[in-house]
Amino acid sequence: MRSMIKTKRYFIFSNDRLLVPAEADLSAGIHLLADLAEEIFAEYAKQAVHIHSNDDVEHHLVDMQKEILEHESVRSISLREVVMTMPKADFQHVAQAWQYAVFLRTHQFCGRCGSRMSRVSWEMAMHCHTCNHRCYPRVSPCIIVAIRNGNKILLAQGERQKESGFFSTLAGFVESGETLEEAVHREVFEEVGLKVKNVEYFNSQPWPFPHSLMVGYLAEFDSGDIQVDGEEIIEAHWFDIDNLPNVPPKYSIAGRLIEETRKRMQKKSV
Repeated sequence: MRSMIKTKRYFIFSNDRLLVPAEADLSAGIHLLADLAEEIFAEYAKQAVHIHSNDDVEHHLVDMQKEILEHESVRSISLREVVMTMPKADFQHVAQAWQYAVFLRTHQFCGRCGSRMSRVSWEMAMHCHTCNHRCYPRVSPCIIVAIRNGNKILLAQGERQKESGFFSTLAGFVESGETLEEAVHREVFEEVGLKVKNVEYFNSQPWPFPHSLMVGYLAEFDSGDIQVDGEEIIEAHWFDIDNLPNVPPKYSIAGRLIEETRKRMQKKSV
């Protein structure tokens, strides 16, 4: 007979970092969160928020916000450490927990009338009993696209990547009233002055920094000369696929787009 006892996992954020057992091997994924001793954060237990459950497991969020918890049995890790080391499916659970934490922090008061809001018990939402306005966690769709031209790929650098030396694919938020594909064409033209064709959906990835959903595309160069906008993009070039600069790792969708472009170019050259 199947056990009715569910495993409880606690996603505990302290000073915007995830708490894990001190000696945890992060490659084991979120299973290690079940080893967090409840007595460590007993005083925060009443703040625990149920966020997910199935037949075997329950996920709970404990958000300590800017408070730092120091205890010999735990250590804190950044979300980027999570995405670099945990399995993809497990990272998505952490991403969900963090996005819920950000949502609950930023929706304590109604954006319509200013009254205090209450958490809805049966779904992740905040409700205002004064004017009946209800809010749900924000998800911001963002396109990201790898553009190929013969044996070259377009890679760009923004102000934030200048210090690290990274070059990456183009990306930008989807605007109200436009399709994802329209956003691809608009962002590419606005940022580097190029037109693209044969836009093809590739994959997607939740990116909780703080609440983006990255929607990846592959495209081919159509026309134009590179003219960076000088604001979001400060430098952009066509790079030979076999001689790339410092690019994002493959755990990110940008890295996977670059790798898929490489594979397609190699296949075409055979």
